Amino acid sequence: MILFKYSKGAYFVISLFIIFGIFSSCSKEKEEKTSFNIQMKEQFISDITMAINHLDSAKTDTSNVKKYFLQSRKYFKKIEPILASLDIENYGFLNQPNILKVEEEDFTDIKTKKPSGYQVLEEEIFTENMNSVRVNKHLNLVSNRLKLIRKNTSFNHLKTYHFLWLFRKSIVQIALTGITGFDSPVLENSLEESKIVYQSLKTYLSIFQNEFNNPALLKKWNYEIEASIKDLNADFNTFNRYDFIKNHTHKQLDLWNQIVNDWHVSFPFELAIKNKAISLFSKDTYNHTYFSDRNSGEMTPQKITLGKKLFYDTNLSSDKKTSCATCHHADKAFTDGLKIGAKVTRNTPTLLYSGLQKAFFYDKRAGSLEGQIIAVIENKNEFHTDLETLRQVVTQDSIYTKSFAEVFKNQKVGNAEIRNAIASYIRSLAPFDSKFDRNINTIENTLTQNEINGFNLFNGKAKCATCHFAPVFNGTVPPNYRESEIEFIGVPEQNDTINAIISSDLGRYHVYKTPERKHFFKTPTVRNAGKTAPYMHNGVYNTLEDVMDFYNRGGGIGIGIHNEYQTLPSDALDLTNQEIKDIISFIHSLEDDIEAY
Repeated sequence: MILFKYSKGAYFVISLFIIFGIFSSCSKEKEEKTSFNIQMKEQFISDITMAINHLDSAKTDTSNVKKYFLQSRKYFKKIEPILASLDIENYGFLNQPNILKVEEEDFTDIKTKKPSGYQVLEEEIFTENMNSVRVNKHLNLVSNRLKLIRKNTSFNHLKTYHFLWLFRKSIVQIALTGITGFDSPVLENSLEESKIVYQSLKTYLSIFQNEFNNPALLKKWNYEIEASIKDLNADFNTFNRYDFIKNHTHKQLDLWNQIVNDWHVSFPFELAIKNKAISLFSKDTYNHTYFSDRNSGEMTPQKITLGKKLFYDTNLSSDKKTSCATCHHADKAFTDGLKIGAKVTRNTPTLLYSGLQKAFFYDKRAGSLEGQIIAVIENKNEFHTDLETLRQVVTQDSIYTKSFAEVFKNQKVGNAEIRNAIASYIRSLAPFDSKFDRNINTIENTLTQNEINGFNLFNGKAKCATCHFAPVFNGTVPPNYRESEIEFIGVPEQNDTINAIISSDLGRYHVYKTPERKHFFKTPTVRNAGKTAPYMHNGVYNTLEDVMDFYNRGGGIGIGIHNEYQTLPSDALDLTNQEIKDIISFIHSLEDDIEAY
């Protein structure tokens, strides 16, 4: 199922098959129902049944619970390519982290849910003092959920392009979460599990062998999958993730596009990642419309230019002295370089790559850039005006009215168009032109070994990428990009490791007053972090070395700030001084040349 939000508190849950099936041809449908649909379903049912059987065996043979869990997890990974695309909600339940889930729609609809699934079972089973009652509870929950999925999953409306989308999505998921240890927090069994996923992809691809007009292309795919599996035979902490993405993931994206051409497949629309993307680290990778307000329209060069002019215009504020650029300086990666600005209560975040997320402000109180702009306009400490006054200021300028007529096709200038133009400029601030990007895209070969080591540590041993997901390195979770995460990491009031006291800012709690959300803040991008000091929502750390020391100790718990809701693992990372230096070197390699912006 896919979840669509049309207005606050209103959701439509619609079958992915039905939505996508609307665009399919009826003549092709009958043929496909008797071919790959049936074969895919048979494979899926076989694998999910094995996953269920091993869980049920674990319930009756408790002495071998670890063995049965690992076998069930193996078959869960085999069905992952199908389940993660065609039943996102159930997949999310089965693969969620062992962290309390809080759903906040409005003040009258707040739900807290204790997690279950394979990650929870992993933490419950592979511990010194296993609690059999809790383990059995989760074994039942997971087994029952899998049985429900097996009973209700339909393949009848699946079309060729659905398969291609799920195939590519699985490749992206391996690269951005699979090989980072995101869903195997205790065992760090991610590389082995990624091999299982690749083998499953190979199995499903073989079902489509008759679709290939060029048989050599299928051979290329089989060879590439085997090569990927071979390279995944590595130690988790020393695995070269940079090399894997550069030489396997990107190659597979190119081969995927070759399949699209070979099969003559067309797509009804684009998802978060553009259909023709051949790199994960490119300005041409993302479909900005997917991340935008659904009424935002096309992001044209003319609209961006208009938005930039508005961004720098002080006449839009009540004192005629304040513009967006007052707090977001291009030479400081669109921050202000201050711990906390004079008229605000939190550290000013970068605007670079801010369009590639699903929530805004540190506490996620705005759901779009346009919504965030409203808050800035009406804030008495910032623009201190209102939308109608803003509209009047713009309409009194003949140059603006002419530009708006050209950009918005003679529509009257309204506050929605003004905000959309500014938001479009901000969305354009995603160049993907750092030294790291140029190297992983083989444009140049200038990365040092320390920088490569830093990327591998960031995505491996240091576990940074389990919250700061590549390639944007923020908290918007790939490969669906439906949610921007908030975390409790235990940021202190002062840079103190002896008598640390947690920051007095309650973060997300201020939005809905949910006790379980005290001190939760949105995960920002690490891109250009070398230019955006000081760090954290309160600017408590002046250097990246300070930040790395905080994480290396285990976050707030590591410096004596104890709270049951900390989402950051509390164990020390045990990074060496050289490893910390390498991670910081990598972070510096993510700096863009932003003079053109």
